[in-house]
Amino acid sequence: MSENLDKSNVNEAGKSKSNDSEQGLEDAVEGADEALQKAIKSDSTSPQRVQRPHSSPPRFVTVEELLETARGVTNMALAHEIVVNGDFQIKPVELPENSLKKRVKDIVHKVFWDCLSAQLSEDPPAYDHAIKLVGEIKETLLSFLLPGHTRLRNQITEVLDLDLIKQEAENGALDISKLAEFIIGMMGTLCAPARDEEVKKLKDIKEIVPLFREIFSVLDLMKVDMANFAISSIRPHLMQQSVEYERKKFQEILERQPNSLDFVTQWLEEASEDLMTQKYKHALPVGGAAAGSEDMPRLSPVAVQNYAYLKLLKWDHLQRPFPETVLMDQSRFHELQLQLEQLTILGAVLLVTFSMAAPGISSQADFAEKLKMIVKILLTDMHLPSFHLKDVLTTIGEKVCLEVSSCLSLCGSSPFTTDKETVLKGQIQAVASPDDPIRRIMESRILTFLETYLASGHQKPLPTIPGGLSPVQRELEEVAIKFARLVNYNKMVFCPYYDAILSKILIRS
Repeated sequence: MSENLDKSNVNEAGKSKSNDSEQGLEDAVEGADEALQKAIKSDSTSPQRVQRPHSSPPRFVTVEELLETARGVTNMALAHEIVVNGDFQIKPVELPENSLKKRVKDIVHKVFWDCLSAQLSEDPPAYDHAIKLVGEIKETLLSFLLPGHTRLRNQITEVLDLDLIKQEAENGALDISKLAEFIIGMMGTLCAPARDEEVKKLKDIKEIVPLFREIFSVLDLMKVDMANFAISSIRPHLMQQSVEYERKKFQEILERQPNSLDFVTQWLEEASEDLMTQKYKHALPVGGAAAGSEDMPRLSPVAVQNYAYLKLLKWDHLQRPFPETVLMDQSRFHELQLQLEQLTILGAVLLVTFSMAAPGISSQADFAEKLKMIVKILLTDMHLPSFHLKDVLTTIGEKVCLEVSSCLSLCGSSPFTTDKETVLKGQIQAVASPDDPIRRIMESRILTFLETYLASGHQKPLPTIPGGLSPVQRELEEVAIKFARLVNYNKMVFCPYYDAILSKILIRS
């Protein structure tokens, strides 16, 4: 089923290959995988539609409506990121070196601290700027407190009483060093353990201006820590409410922009058409006549949705708009797509290598893992614009042949002949073509595995890895879990919309 996900990439020459040839390739893959089990245990012809379908008449919106919609999208995206990404954290802003923003920031800060230094150097010292800074520090410390921190709140309020501090300054009785000592002690009480070292270093700074500068620097880090603590605290509660929250926010957007499900409708229609075409082909009797309509298997909404999500792993992100309901996860689906493309190449290279070298190295598990790591490293930059797959596969072919020859020599097996090296290098270079039979089989089986995993309801253990994919089993299972998590959450949020659209699509099929 999954072979036809990207029909625009399958040419007619590939379709015209004989069944015997294709079956021979399948048998070769199965045979090679059996040898590896000991070694490693760990077309639709219609053009793609890229225009926005006009299912609803366009309407004009006000600037206020657009701004309100943008705010809704921002809030929904943030909540979605917190829920979907378990590693989500706020990080301190670091401006690039030599950037205009950083230069401006450095100049402004230097002017500010120079002004503070000049005031404190007067005779008698002027504390206007210093008192303002103490007020900011006081508010920051109070913001770190929880409702139950009554004693700490009273301490901060009492010691950092700005009115009292101003009176002391006017009477020449202000001990700024004593205030700084209290502030550092309170920071040590409130900071996360990871900041203990930074707070400790503050005690070694004796000059007031550098000390205040570093105090604010550490406080900024503590603000980030507090924000991340808040995120981790609300994540379980947000998980419970995020489905309803995102659905509500999307509904608000849909009410302002009635066309916001057009690309989703197109996406589900194409998935339904592709599946129906495949089922129709499978339902043809031996004689070639069309089967009766009563014999045609009907499509289920779940099957169409699963197939639609698989299509996202073969998406043309430059030419085709992404469906609206999965737009917030487009970068994640794209990343998974790139990972699967790399796994396809990696799996194909390992398959042809072990097929050629077996049985001499079929029992060398360490060698199999080493070879996989070498090829994976060489494919690391596969999706960079400067990467040329054909050239890299030539390098991989040379390296693989050297490693295979070395392994066979150490094992005392028959040497890897020049003719075999030439054939292996040619087969590895052929993987560069999307129409390479081995590459197509690997891609089809990867998608079939993901399809089976979705259909299984994501229950453990994972489905059996198809033949030929054993060398990349660990990597494939990791991708499958990430993919299923995205799909499952998206289904929970947008299932009512999908069901409504599919009820109209499937009733016509």
